[in-house]
Amino acid sequence: MTTSSILDQLDQVLEARKNESADSSYVASLYAKGTEKILKKISEESLEVAMAAKDHDHSQSEKDKQHLIYEVTDLWFHSLVLLASKDINSQAILTELQRRFGLSGHDEKASREDA
Repeated sequence: MTTSSILDQLDQVLEARKNESADSSYVASLYAKGTEKILKKISEESLEVAMAAKDHDHSQSEKDKQHLIYEVTDLWFHSLVLLASKDINSQAILTELQRRFGLSGHDEKASREDA
């Protein structure tokens, strides 16, 4: 399965969860609680990613590497929930990444500052 097909499937599931009961779906419960709750989850997951990365820096163990992957996956997932709640799918992010590919990070940042 390709990355884009996994993201497409996830987009479909996240969209479908908008019509489900908050009692039966974790994602539906996040939607029901609103943007603030989703942002709180993203903030929590960001902190967990930072801590896992720091642990990996100290040990370089396979266990810590897998823990970092797990935490980044949680962060990505909750970020996708946020996007879906705003009717933005993963293709919009992939398109933006593609636009930036080959563009100097300094140049890209400068273009945003001018806007």
